Amino acid sequence: MQEQTIGIIGLGIMGSAVSGNLLKDGFEVIGYDVLPERTGALEANGGRGRTSPRAVAEAAPMVITLLPDVAALEQVVAGEQGLVAAAREGLVLLECSTLPIACKEAARRALEQVGAVVLDCPLSGTGAQAVTKDLVVYASGDESAVERCRSVFDGFARASHYTGPFGSGSRLKFVANLLVSIHNVAAAEAFVLGMKAGIAPEVIYEVIASGAGTSRMFEVRGPLMVQGSYEQATMKVDVWQKDIAIITDFARALGCPTPLFAAAAQLYAAALAQGRAKEDTAAVCAVLEDMAGFERPKRS
Repeated sequence: MQEQTIGIIGLGIMGSAVSGNLLKDGFEVIGYDVLPERTGALEANGGRGRTSPRAVAEAAPMVITLLPDVAALEQVVAGEQGLVAAAREGLVLLECSTLPIACKEAARRALEQVGAVVLDCPLSGTGAQAVTKDLVVYASGDESAVERCRSVFDGFARASHYTGPFGSGSRLKFVANLLVSIHNVAAAEAFVLGMKAGIAPEVIYEVIASGAGTSRMFEVRGPLMVQGSYEQATMKVDVWQKDIAIITDFARALGCPTPLFAAAAQLYAAALAQGRAKEDTAAVCAVLEDMAGFERPKRS
């Protein structure tokens, strides 16, 4: 059991799961979110809430950020009540969001000026996987600082890797999410093909998951595709658009073709156009069902 104090800024799907597992592992967790009800949920779970990023940094020597976009990170770091304003010498920030490397670099430069250390540590895994500690940390930056964070990583993830200089973690996360994007669509395509051939989705899942054709995305998102119900999202379609844009820009800047990823991206765009913005990304299965002219038999 741990007795270390950890700050968490951003208590959405991922942040709430990470904070919950750290609390279970014996850490004291101090958190903040722009939505007060999320901070309240943390407090109900045994954590302690604060009213600003600055207040979190003043109370915790190590802070995790899990944020939705560039604007949120900029506000958390450089806002009037941000981390820079705390000016805490020796603060270690674990930036775990999936964001462009340039904005993480800007955050690192700003915080280094007040004596803080920033690590780029994106997480591989869905919100559902985060609940069960089935996450992998792609840590990058100062290696000695990463090593000091190992016990924290162990509190919410099943594995952590030191990937190299700052930004290496994000580069690997972009590669991982390219695969997630493609594998999720591939799983949906397989379900639709099988269902249109007259095979029950439960049978498709059970049989394919046990053989060579399976993937982690088939196993994680497959149960949603079996049910044909996507309201309980662990990664929302609209949030995924941000990741798609980041990977697209990353590949374009390198002059690297990504034809399968580009094809998969069209299915997520179609899901968005169909009004599925807040549904789980497994909803691409419903998109493909529509394209195939397939209608599921009503469940009795």
